[in-house]
Amino acid sequence: MAKVLMKGNEAIAEAAIRAGCRHYFGYPITPQTEIAAYMAKRMPKIGGTFLQAESEISAINMVYGVASAGRRAMTSSSSPGVSLKQEGISYLAGSDLPALIVNVQRGGPGLGGIQPSQSDYFQATKGGGHGDYHLIVLAPASVQEMADLTVKAFDLADKYRMPSMLLADGTIGQMMEPVELPEETDGSGVEKPWAVTGTENKREHNIINSLYLVPEQLEVKNLERYERYKIVEQNEVMYEEYMTEDADICVVAFGIAARVSKNAITAAREKGIKAGLIRPITLWPFPTEAIAKAAEKVKGFISVELSMGQMIDDIKLAEGCKKPVALCSRVGGMIPSPEQVLAAIEKAERGEF
Repeated sequence: MAKVLMKGNEAIAEAAIRAGCRHYFGYPITPQTEIAAYMAKRMPKIGGTFLQAESEISAINMVYGVASAGRRAMTSSSSPGVSLKQEGISYLAGSDLPALIVNVQRGGPGLGGIQPSQSDYFQATKGGGHGDYHLIVLAPASVQEMADLTVKAFDLADKYRMPSMLLADGTIGQMMEPVELPEETDGSGVEKPWAVTGTENKREHNIINSLYLVPEQLEVKNLERYERYKIVEQNEVMYEEYMTEDADICVVAFGIAARVSKNAITAAREKGIKAGLIRPITLWPFPTEAIAKAAEKVKGFISVELSMGQMIDDIKLAEGCKKPVALCSRVGGMIPSPEQVLAAIEKAERGEF
């Protein structure tokens, strides 16, 4: 199949359409506005629904409604907008509804800035709304992965009946690269007997709900949900390893930080320093076993992030706090340079974590 040159945000939108999504609800915010613009142009031409809601809160609740009917629906935003969606995301999780939320991150806290960031890691992986729940969180590192992981996110959401999040950053969203677009599907491969589609007097009514006033019932629902989460953790972890076979120093990074880190690792190897990379593709479930395995042979880890170190705790938990974990980061919309990452690798090689 021929490749086309696309911006990352546009690749998400086109991949969602090809994955069978015909219902998009959103609100413009930099640096993800191209997703909404693309959907506004394409959806009316294919019989789909594009609606710019009056607010992010409205948009996520519209997703809730369409997901309840068993249709593939999505919303997208950037960091402050996703914060506004958290109650609705919690409702989706509490009602066991599959849907896709895209977050093309910008700097924070608050309105912060419009430049790329990875500082929504906690919010995405720890459950940003109220209650005990998880999202499947996928972190693309290229425009090709923007497309591929969009389709994967829809499929996983349907498979496990839970929301998925594509956690990108402003750089990947705005950059242009050649991309091979996925084959088209109508997204109907998964049976959804729970959906609210009308009974035709042939079955009992389906009820989509996240409210359980009897404590024992709510406890049972939470326990059932976490049994499902265990299956996700067992079967759906995705990660990439780069030069880890003989590595003494292991860099852990995702998204644009991983691309920068690869250049630094190549430079370190040229200097005789055995560095390698583990790139989580699923941030939840986190590649715990891969990190634990690496901890058996490396001197330590370096977490390269566009945040103040939000992934460090997950790395430490994964490796059992056996080895030191250093942080190499830039924040506020800045991206670590390969030279900065290389300097961190050289420091770690000297045992200075």
